Order: sequence, then C-alpha cells, then structure tokens
Amino acid sequence: MSEKHKLSLVSTIRERCRVCYTCVRECPAKAIRIVSGQADVVDERCIGCGNCVRVCSQQAKHVLSSIEDARTLLGTGRRVAACVAPSFPAEFTDASPGALVAMIRRLGFASVHEVAFGADLVATAYRELLAARPDERFIATTCPAVTSYVERFHPGLVPHLAPIVSPMVATARALRRLHGQELGIVFVGPCLAKKEEAVATQVEGEIDCVLTFSELRLMFDEEGITARGIRHSDFDPPWSGKGALFPLSRGMLQAAGIGEDLLRGDVVAADGRIAFQDAIREFESGDLDAHLLDVLCCTGCVMGPGMTDSAPLYSRRSRVSQYVRETVLQRSWEEVRTAYEQLRSVDLTRGYAADDHRMTIPAEDELNRILGRMGKHSPSDELNCGACGYDTCRDHAQAIDLGLAESEMCLPYTIERLRVMVEELAVSHRQLANAQEALVHTEKLASMGQLAAGIAHEVNNPLGVVLMYTHMLLEDTPADSALRPDLETIVEQTDRAKRIVTGLLNFARQNKVTMVETDIRELVARVLRSLPVPPRITVEVTHEDEEPMAEMDGDQVAQVLINLAGNAVAAMPGDGTLTMGTQNRGGMVRFTVRDTGVGIPPENRGKIFTPFFTTKQAGRGTGLGLAVSYGIVKMHRGDIKVESNADPSIGPTGTIFTVTLPAGRVGEEGRIGESVAPAQAGEPRER
Repeated sequence: MSEKHKLSLVSTIRERCRVCYTCVRECPAKAIRIVSGQADVVDERCIGCGNCVRVCSQQAKHVLSSIEDARTLLGTGRRVAACVAPSFPAEFTDASPGALVAMIRRLGFASVHEVAFGADLVATAYRELLAARPDERFIATTCPAVTSYVERFHPGLVPHLAPIVSPMVATARALRRLHGQELGIVFVGPCLAKKEEAVATQVEGEIDCVLTFSELRLMFDEEGITARGIRHSDFDPPWSGKGALFPLSRGMLQAAGIGEDLLRGDVVAADGRIAFQDAIREFESGDLDAHLLDVLCCTGCVMGPGMTDSAPLYSRRSRVSQYVRETVLQRSWEEVRTAYEQLRSVDLTRGYAADDHRMTIPAEDELNRILGRMGKHSPSDELNCGACGYDTCRDHAQAIDLGLAESEMCLPYTIERLRVMVEELAVSHRQLANAQEALVHTEKLASMGQLAAGIAHEVNNPLGVVLMYTHMLLEDTPADSALRPDLETIVEQTDRAKRIVTGLLNFARQNKVTMVETDIRELVARVLRSLPVPPRITVEVTHEDEEPMAEMDGDQVAQVLINLAGNAVAAMPGDGTLTMGTQNRGGMVRFTVRDTGVGIPPENRGKIFTPFFTTKQAGRGTGLGLAVSYGIVKMHRGDIKVESNADPSIGPTGTIFTVTLPAGRVGEEGRIGESVAPAQAGEPRER
C-alpha cells in the first residue's frame, strides 16, 4: 500500500499464545512469524485483514487502539464528524440507528454521517470507469486489505488497481467540500486495514482517526452511554442510497448497477480468505479474463474483525438488507439526489504503488535440505497436512528459509521426534533400572559376604571336630553294627555342611581378577571336559569369533561357565540339547549357554542371582552358584543376562544365559565387593 508509516496493527500477547498455528493458517499474507514457539506479527507483511484476531480462541492478539487519538481530536475544539460504515446494523443490534447516532453525539461529535453516501459516489465512479475504459482490466479497490495484498504480493498487478478511492475517503472528501478543510473526521467501522489506509501516502491527512466498532463500544462503556432513555437522532446529510449495500458481497456491483453476467464473465466477484487469493492469482495468470474483479478479503464487511457481534454471516447480511429496506429506501429521493448531484464532482481518484514483499524461493538444494531436516526425504514424505499453518510442506520449508517458521511446527516431524525421545527415555530408564538393580544386588552381596565370613569361621572348626570323631568311630565300628548307618549319615551330612561353609568362605573372600591371554574356544572345550554330561543330552558348540584370543581370568570365567552348564544339564531331566557358544567382536566377548529344559518361571527370574535362593529339593544345592557367577562377571566389568520360557503354550521351553565381558584388560581397580567361589560343577540351576 506504500504507506508512509508501517503501523503495528496487531501484536501478540505472549502469555496467552498457545502455539496452535491457527493464525498462521488463516493469514493470507503469511505475516505471522513463529519464534521460539511464539507467534509474532510481521508488520511489513501484515495487510490488516484481522483474520488472526478473529480466529484466535485464546484472545492472544492485541489490536492497535485509536481511542486516545479520537479523544485527543475531540478535545482540540475543532468540529469533528463521525463517519459510520454501512455495516453498523450488523453490529449494533442492541440500539436502533437513531439511538446509535444519539450515543455517538454524546461522545462529543458535532455530526454523524453515513459512509454509505461515499459508497454511492464510488459506485458511480466505477460505472463510469468501466464505460470509459472498456478494453482495460481492473481490480476493485474498495477493500484496503485487498489493495495492500496486491501492492505487497502481486506488485505486477498494481497498474490494474482501479484508481478510485474507498468509500471512507470519498466520504471524507465530500464532507470537507461541504464543511471546510478544518473538519476533523473519524471513521468508525469493522475493518482494521482502514487504520493503515488512513496513513497511506496517497491519502494522508484525509482521515484523522479510525475506530473499530469494538473501540466505539469501549468508549460508550467508559462514558457510561447506553441506548436506554436516549433521545433518538438521525444521521446528518448527505444521506445515502443503495451505497448502504457495500458491506455485503457484490453490494458494490448492485449499488453501481453493474451486473455479474455469468455468460459474459466480464465482471467477477469473490470474497473470503481463500477465494480472493485464488481470484487474484488467476487474474494475474490470465486464466480469469474479467473486465472488473470485485474482491473482498472478508466474506463481506459485516464479518470484519472490528465487530463484536457473534451472529452468523447471513443473519448479519439480513440486518443490513433490512436497514436498507426500512430506512434508506424510505427517504426522500429528491433530497438524496440533490446532495448526490452537488457532490458528484468531488475528486475520487487516487494512485497506488508497488511495495514488494514477496517471498524469495530458496534454491532446490536448500529446500530439500530443510525438508530432509524434518524427515521428508521424498515426495511421499510430504504429507501436506496443513497442521503447521502452511498449505504444503514445501511452503513450510520456504518459510523456514525466510525465518518465518520453525521445523517444530511440523506435526508429523514433532510426533516422530517425541517418539524417538520416548524410546530413548525408555532405554535410559531401563539402563537406570538395571544399574539400580545391580547396585542393590551389590550391596546385598557385600552384606551377605560379611555375614558369611563371620559365620563360616565360627562354624568350620566345630564341623571339623565332629567329622574327625565320626570317622574315628566308624573305624572302630564293625561293618555289621547297627550304629554304622547312623555314623555314615552323620559323616555325609557333616561333609555337606562343610561344603556349604567352604562355599560361604569363598563367597565372602575378596578376590582379584588376574588377566591373561585366553583362548576362549579352548576355555569352552575345557569346561565341557570337566563337566559330566549324561548321554541323553546332546552337546553343541558354536563359535563366531574374528579372534579367539581375549584377556580375562580364565579360571574364574571357567567357573561361571561350569556353573551355568551344570545348571542347564540339571534343568533337562529328560532328553535335551546343551548349546554353548562364543563371540568375540567389537571389543566384547560373549558366552552363551542355552538349554531346552523346563525354563525359569517369571516370578523367579528376578531372584536367581540372590545368594541362597533355590527351588531345588533340600540337600541338592546351596543356592550360591549363580550368585558366585554374578560376582565373577561383575569383577570383569561385564554383564550377565537371562532369557527363559517356562510356559509350553507360548513356545519351546528353555533358558539362555548370555555373559558379556570386555575383551581388553581390566585394571587393578577391578576388585569388586562381590565374592567368588570355586565352581560347584554339577550343581543344578537354582529355580
């Protein structure tokens, strides 16, 4: 619109902005910039359509107020006229036209006029323009938001803008012709764009102040002015005719007597955010070869953002039509025509100038880079869902390149990022839970080790004495003596108690890892040679080693494998398969011990590494085998995991233990509080 000044018509109340991108989607000029998740209006791009104000459910948009300017003007002592837009019947349903005029006078206005009279003058100007220049194509300039849109985003069409002022300016020029140039003029209407039109270079100074209907209501409230009991007053002349239909879509055409002939297609009318843009684009491309394009940014001025009434569109249209029928058409046409003839010579021309703010389209490589950053690597990834407020993903990427948008505005992209984040948090949670479990287990083992050491030393000596004297008694007891079976039972149970005590001592002992170069394949072979495997069980060995040598404490790791393999054999009371495997890759050594046995019930899996936990029959194990194995693995800075299925209805039963150890050397600090004990080969797995 080539304004001398760029007004900040709309700003965002950040505390209320919820980042829903509705304002981005509804802005035809894409004048909403998202910065750090907050909507910010770009003044240079804003055309004042007010769509962002109208659609914001959180009331996060603040409109530039002109109330103080109006009060200052009224306080100067000048004669000030209020010019009321013809859409007022759709707004002030709580006051009759006469009451509204009287209320406006109470604010201090010397006279109150209808802008509809200026619309009558403009309608005639359009009719004469089309008749005088039949070979030219024009875009109507009655809507300042449309005019600004063309100047900023279709500057090539500026020569096609009809060189005619809006009804607001036409009314101001007519009133100054009647009452002198010193007359102060305040326009009151439904449109925000009028505020910026009033300061445009080409019409600067013709309008002193612009108020919206909502601002007028606020002034009434502050002054305590209501319609109750007020003495009605009529508008001051000049009075209007069919120009009062201007706020309705195609109202200008009807007032001017210009027909929209669908057969000829020389006059086309469009209104609304999407339709007016489409019409202008087609007008520019030549697909729309119309003599006159009459477009409104809103679906009629009755839906302007400066209105407060919540009635639907056609209800508002009906109120305007009713006012025209009941008031305007009932006036003395002789007086209307007299004023019209007196003022039709008023100059209604004006010029327009390009103010190019078109978006620069980035290079294809840069556009693809931005799209790729949002996970859109091919056209099939471009959903064009519109959740970001832009029609297509490429439009969104273009806005990102210009600094108007952010990648996070893309809903699918944000959902995918949240999904990945949730997965990462889940992994971190599992790792933390495992670390916490390991810490608890370590503390438990340390406590058990201290207790075991104290008990073992106190019990071991008495057990030795009992065992020695029992053997002495056995030597002196004849083979056929009735006492011999009892003495043999004492020896057997004492030996068992001594083995338990020995296990306790080993469990409590603080051992160190002695790292040596070890052939892990030979280690598995040694374990199988030392383990008595029944003929009914098949043994399989698999090696997936890039390098069979690794540094570890071979004897202690052998104890772990013997414990695991022995438990696996015990878990297969019938036929079965014992599989032992190795893998040395990526600096880690993995041993697997798999069986096809009965499996470990879910309720016991969290307890299997707890010292003395066992589900075997009494006398068949101490419950220390897996606890010792756990300690050895942890001293190697490794990990031991178990997978098991004990439910045949789910699938084959069996258990897999996986021991993972670093292939490199563990330093001297590798001492760990978990104790280790010599392997208890053949001890069944504790369940």
